[in-house]
Amino acid sequence: MRRSIIAGNWKMNATLREAEALVTALVQRPIPETVEVVVCPPFTAISHVARLLAGSRIGLGAQDLFWESAGAFTGEISAPMLVDLGCRYVIIGHSERRTYFGETNEWVSRKLRAALAAGLAPIVCVGETLAQREANQTMEIIDQQLTSALTGLSAADLSRLIIAYEPVWAIGTGKNATPEQAQEVHLFIRNGLSQRFSQQAAESVRIQYGGSVNAANAASLLQLPDVDGALVGGASLKADAFQAIVQAAQRRGQGAALK
Repeated sequence: MRRSIIAGNWKMNATLREAEALVTALVQRPIPETVEVVVCPPFTAISHVARLLAGSRIGLGAQDLFWESAGAFTGEISAPMLVDLGCRYVIIGHSERRTYFGETNEWVSRKLRAALAAGLAPIVCVGETLAQREANQTMEIIDQQLTSALTGLSAADLSRLIIAYEPVWAIGTGKNATPEQAQEVHLFIRNGLSQRFSQQAAESVRIQYGGSVNAANAASLLQLPDVDGALVGGASLKADAFQAIVQAAQRRGQGAALK
């Protein structure tokens, strides 16, 4: 059974004071052994959050990075800088980056390689828009995004990354894919990995679901066989809601252990 991973993407939220209050509340809650938990604050709070997480079982991630390690790239943050701050994870290719900032599949590929080279665990996001889903293009879009991101990677590289399926139409809208829709796409992703690499390599990759995940719907999504965790947006800004999602992932692990 793959170990569940719950990652909180804070997006452009949390001043230092707000970040401190949230992390202080999170570290007081138990983290199950069967669940990997990550928080991804904005760049301005990473250093502060790193100190607050010291000695806890919660991992630290960033929301983006640039593919060059240094240079004249005003406003950008490199993978070595993130590592220096204590990050172990980084989100790459989030739909908001693609939609608002013109991030392309090629950019995602370059960022992914930069993250791997620096020893970071990339959380690579893929997903379709509402128009693409209604045109029955979901699998085509997912395949294009994965092909661009993964071409040239080895099975060893694959074992170090996490894939997050985020239907764009479900992000921040209050809507979410039905369990059947989520499982269908997650299985498609895993079968695609198996064809590109091997069945063994594909089975080792964790595939998260993201898109308005909350305490109410987490359990129904996390019990699916190919949903290995969640990339959580708004609910990750509330300690109780985030903990409820972590607990839903714990129940998934306990259920697998009983089989």
